[in-house]
Amino acid sequence: QIKEEKEILKNSTHNIGVVLPADIYYGGGAYFQNCLLGICEAASMFGYNVLLTTTKQNDIYELQSLVKNKRVDGIVLTRSLEDDKALQYLIDVHFPVAITGTCQYENVIQVDTDNEEAAEKMTSMLIGRGYRKFAFFVKDMNYIADKKRHDGYCKALSKNGIPKKNQLFSSGSVKMEFLDSIIGNLIAEKVECIICGDDEICTMIMSRLQAEGYRIPMDIAVASLYNSPNLECYSPPVTSVNVAASQMGNVTGKQLIQCL
Repeated sequence: QIKEEKEILKNSTHNIGVVLPADIYYGGGAYFQNCLLGICEAASMFGYNVLLTTTKQNDIYELQSLVKNKRVDGIVLTRSLEDDKALQYLIDVHFPVAITGTCQYENVIQVDTDNEEAAEKMTSMLIGRGYRKFAFFVKDMNYIADKKRHDGYCKALSKNGIPKKNQLFSSGSVKMEFLDSIIGNLIAEKVECIICGDDEICTMIMSRLQAEGYRIPMDIAVASLYNSPNLECYSPPVTSVNVAASQMGNVTGKQLIQCL
């Protein structure tokens, strides 16, 4: 056994790979930046280095290159997807992997915040304050976090006897070029409260509402299911869910390295 352990140590690169989504460079990325910071802190504690790479949902070439060329001992995925080609590849080649999120594989290290419960509690709190007409915006229902947030939101509506069919829901439509149309539709539909899936969506909507002269929350209320420094500049402050991204990354990195 000692001989085997020495052989493993000899062949170790003392590197872990961290996979970031390619789209974080085109918008907000506060969650991924904080998550990466936590992973780097954990790696440094154990004498490991961190190699960064990016993937798109249908392009995992760079990740495959890291694995095939034996440049890393393990991989951390920072986004969990419904149909995750990167995760499936790592499972198929039996490569050590951890994820800041959740997946269906029990042998994968998973560290996540309870997005479903957070969304349910947030929505229930807003309902308790008298709001009945909501608009719910997320980026992509293929993202596990967005799917869980939507599930929690729907659960809160159901528990409080509020018909889901009367609410507005949108996935992937919040883009700068569509904001005027989106805001116009929200006002026309007499939406009382907008629930944003993350800080990036919230920033765009808040900025446009305030630019148009709408009073928040008197004319329309806004809440976010992820908090970041991007939201700290608004007055009044945005009601939001605080997610400890750095801590999630730190725990994920520690567990992966301890497994290695």
